[in-house]
Amino acid sequence: MSRTRWLIVGGALLFAAGVGILLISKTANVQPIKVGLLHSQTGTMAISERPMIDAELLAIAEINARGGLLGRPIEAVIADGASDLPTFAIQADKLINQEVVAVVFGCWTSASRKTVKPIFEKNNHLLIYPMAYEGLEMSPNIVYTGALPNQQVLPALKWGVDVLGKRVHLVGSDYVWPHAINEIMKDQLLSLGAELVGESYVFFGSTDLEATVADIEQTSPDFIISAIVGDSNPAFYNELMKAGITAESTPVISFSVSESELQSMDPKSVAGHYTAWSYLQGLPSDINVDFVKRFQDKYGANRVTSDVIATAYSSVMLWAQAVEEAESTEVGQVMTALRGQSLAAPEGIISIDAATQHAWRSMSLGQINTVGGIEPIWQIDRPIRPVPFPGSRSRTAWQEMLNGLYARWDNSWSNPERNPQ
Repeated sequence: MSRTRWLIVGGALLFAAGVGILLISKTANVQPIKVGLLHSQTGTMAISERPMIDAELLAIAEINARGGLLGRPIEAVIADGASDLPTFAIQADKLINQEVVAVVFGCWTSASRKTVKPIFEKNNHLLIYPMAYEGLEMSPNIVYTGALPNQQVLPALKWGVDVLGKRVHLVGSDYVWPHAINEIMKDQLLSLGAELVGESYVFFGSTDLEATVADIEQTSPDFIISAIVGDSNPAFYNELMKAGITAESTPVISFSVSESELQSMDPKSVAGHYTAWSYLQGLPSDINVDFVKRFQDKYGANRVTSDVIATAYSSVMLWAQAVEEAESTEVGQVMTALRGQSLAAPEGIISIDAATQHAWRSMSLGQINTVGGIEPIWQIDRPIRPVPFPGSRSRTAWQEMLNGLYARWDNSWSNPERNPQ
């Protein structure tokens, strides 16, 4: 080969190598956008929170598949709250100050959210909370994408009184969310002309439900409203079945049993009972059918979707829209862009209310079938305006109620005593 030919070939090879190095260098210099996923992977709440991580990772994978955000990939940093309030606080601080994430999607229980809330406010950071909760709160550093009581609890309560009867027994795990929604429901029961016949609480994470079911037997309600969470749920329904309390005689309406929890429960113990959420897997819309397929394509045909899965997924997508609109991941700019964002979600349209930073959500009530699925039987198929503070009491009165719980529990948002006197 001639010297000239060698020079041409050699030059071409060097040029190609240089382009390759340049492309590698550019790729290497693209810093990912780190986002925090703060949920319980262990402990009593893992049964409910692990599926939220799966949903958030699905959303992140889909965003990355279309090129990421602002030309950068998203990288998830997963932290385990371990169903423990001090651990949630430690992990929130670590995500913000050591991992330097752009946003945190996190928590399930209100006790965990209230525990990390001061950390986000102190650091002027952003938490997106994808879980139905009691309301009675508005933080400048939290966007609340789950349903409020006026969007979930109160419509289900009214349906129960109209359809099942007027004698109601309230049960819940012994922390802030069940106590707060029970106070809200007690106000509503008066206006509905219904009767509260009993109110019982279960130590957080307990699987000893015998005394609770004995209380229910004594009060003979027409139906039960349940805000029991986590590993206590299978034990509760099993104990009801042992006591002969059936869905036909005394049905339960739950605000915390979804398709995900049902996968680890005995179908015989829960069949016929009810559950109320904004989203159910059985909703027939094309968007939902496609969402369920994508979720199962990623995680397996035996997996189910649920309200917390759909809400966690939609929360990531709403944040991504806000980042694109703001053309920035800076917390203040993203927060401004989040207010007023709307998304065609699996349940229908979800919008972030600019005044309250809560989501407009629809509502579905379903009945659990014999194979562990939920059949939608009644819906409010339009977005309901979020009302964080029910008008049955003043904001001051609601805050005093919360302050009283916090003080009673030794400055915690969950009762620390297994057998309180």
